Amino acid sequence: MTALAPHLSAFLRDHLRRERNVSHHTVAAYATCFALLVRFAADRLKHRPSDLTIEELDLDLISAFLVHTEAERGNSARTRNGRLAAIRAFFRYVEYRVPACLDLALRVRSLPSKRTDITLIDYLTRDEIVAVLDAPDPRSRLGIRDRAMLHLAYAGGLRAAELLSLQLQDLPERSLATVHIMGKGRRERILPLWRETQAALRSWLAARPTCQSTEIFLNSNGQPMTRDGFAFRLAKHVATAALRQPSLLTKRVTPHVLRHSCAMHTLAATGDIRKVALWLGHASLQSTEAYLRADPEEKLQILAAHCSPGIKAGRFKPPTDPLVAMLDDARKRA
Repeated sequence: MTALAPHLSAFLRDHLRRERNVSHHTVAAYATCFALLVRFAADRLKHRPSDLTIEELDLDLISAFLVHTEAERGNSARTRNGRLAAIRAFFRYVEYRVPACLDLALRVRSLPSKRTDITLIDYLTRDEIVAVLDAPDPRSRLGIRDRAMLHLAYAGGLRAAELLSLQLQDLPERSLATVHIMGKGRRERILPLWRETQAALRSWLAARPTCQSTEIFLNSNGQPMTRDGFAFRLAKHVATAALRQPSLLTKRVTPHVLRHSCAMHTLAATGDIRKVALWLGHASLQSTEAYLRADPEEKLQILAAHCSPGIKAGRFKPPTDPLVAMLDDARKRA
């Protein structure tokens, strides 16, 4: 039997960080997955987590954990697939370093991902965006900070991680004309900024407290702003903006919705999906096609380009063959 703890520690601390050079977000996500998995396995097998072996993480236990993720924890199928991706990555690491676990690793890696619905994205109209951006109080330091965060998140179409990881040196020579972004998959891009965004940033940099942290956006304690902190402040300002735009009450506004809103407005302005992909830092146009599905203008252009077909009204005739009639009845009862 092969102890799990030393191999899992080496996978998270050495393999992912030093050999794969993945981001700290990936390491944190994988660590969260295995924290849940080892607790689940320890409860199921009546062991201490540190006493678990790799062989005990068999196909049945991992399948039960994935079911537990959805049924009892209430996670979505996408989250379930993310947990499975982390487990597969670990067993891909194990199969080359623990030959005795090769068969188990191959069987675990064969577990299929679950199909998920491809839903339409959520985004805000221009009036709703203006209401949200104007919601922070410009007379307080926190309001100045929040206004800069919201302006930059929307104008750059930034992910929350991209926004909150921005450093002071990402504004070249303290010029606010452009900002340097380190995106997902270590893809870098430089974005020009609107004058309104530059003004909001300039106000925050003037009010930003002096401290050792180099992140641009800090919380009230002078520490780097967290994702939860940003989401909390956004929810607060959306509630304020809803007094001006009641339609916001019917929408679930998250930090990523600001990114979607930027993409939809860029698509409407340019009509070019390639420019949207370039602005957002997508690796391929496949990720950007979601905005085409959500854009009603694209469908209206297709509808206007075609004439309605001239179809004559017909009369339905029920099938006369007994076998065909039985199959038709079975289809209706299914």
